[in-house]
Amino acid sequence: MKLLPRIQVEGGAEWLARAATQCLIDEARLSPKPGLVDSRGNGAHHDLSLALMERSAHSLTPTFQALAQQSWLRPADIALRQTIGRLGREGEQQMMTATHGVNTHRGAIWALGLLVSAVAMHGGTGSAQQVANTAAELAKLPDDAAPRVFSKGLRATHRYRVPGAREEAQQAFPHIMQRALPQLRLSRLHGSETHARLDALMAIMTSLTDTCVLSRAGLEGLEAMQDGARTVLNAGGSAHPAGQAALAALDRHMLALNASPGGAADLLAATLFLDRIESPYLTH
Repeated sequence: MKLLPRIQVEGGAEWLARAATQCLIDEARLSPKPGLVDSRGNGAHHDLSLALMERSAHSLTPTFQALAQQSWLRPADIALRQTIGRLGREGEQQMMTATHGVNTHRGAIWALGLLVSAVAMHGGTGSAQQVANTAAELAKLPDDAAPRVFSKGLRATHRYRVPGAREEAQQAFPHIMQRALPQLRLSRLHGSETHARLDALMAIMTSLTDTCVLSRAGLEGLEAMQDGARTVLNAGGSAHPAGQAALAALDRHMLALNASPGGAADLLAATLFLDRIESPYLTH
C-alpha cells in the first residue's frame, strides 16, 4: 500500500464504496419482491420503508470506503480481520443512528463488507470467484472483539440447525456464485434487467436457509419461500406471464405468513456488487 500513489488507493476505495451503496439501493428499489420492501411498499415490514432503506444505504458509504482503504493490497490475517470487524460494528452503529434504531442492513454489512474488503485486497481487480474466495478466507478468521450476543439470525441457525450468513461467507458465497450470478446473466439474455435481477433473487431463494424467514415464519415459511421461488423459475422466470403469476402468488403467501426473505435480499445486493466488479464499465 505504501508503494502506491495515495490517490490510487483513495480513488479505488471511493469507487468500491459507491458501488456497494448503489447495489443496496438497486436491491431495495427492485420490484415486485415477495414480502420485501420495494418500490410498491413495505412488504411484510411495519418498521421499514424504501426511503429508510435508501437512507440506511447512504449511511454505510463511509464504512465501505474505510473497509476498502484499510484492506488495500493487504493479506488475509487476523489483524485485518479484526480491523474489518471493528469497522463493520462502527458502520452498524452509524446505520442504527440513521434509521433511529431500525435494523435495515446488518446482514448486508457482513456480506458486502467482506466483499468490498476482498476486492481491495486484490487492488480493486479480480474475478468474482477470486473475490468470493478471498472473502471466505477473511470470514474463517477469528475476531476476538466480536460481541458474544446472539442475533435473531444466529438464534435461528441454532434452533433449526441450519447454516446462516456466517457459513455462506465461509463457503465463498455458494448461493451467489453457483445460483444467483449465473441466473442473473442467463436471464439478461431473454428479458429486462429488472427481470434478470428478480430471477437472481428467486435463484437464491430456492435453497437458502433464510434466517429472516425462519425467525418470522419457521420451517413452514422457509418451505413456502423455497417452493414458491422454484415455481417462478420453473414457469420461465419473471419475464414470462406464468412466472409473473407465480411470483405474485409467492408474494401473497409471504405476506400472509408475515415472512420476509431479508437474507436473500442481502445476497442479491452482494450478487449485484460482484457482477459490477466484473463488468465495471457496463450500465445495466
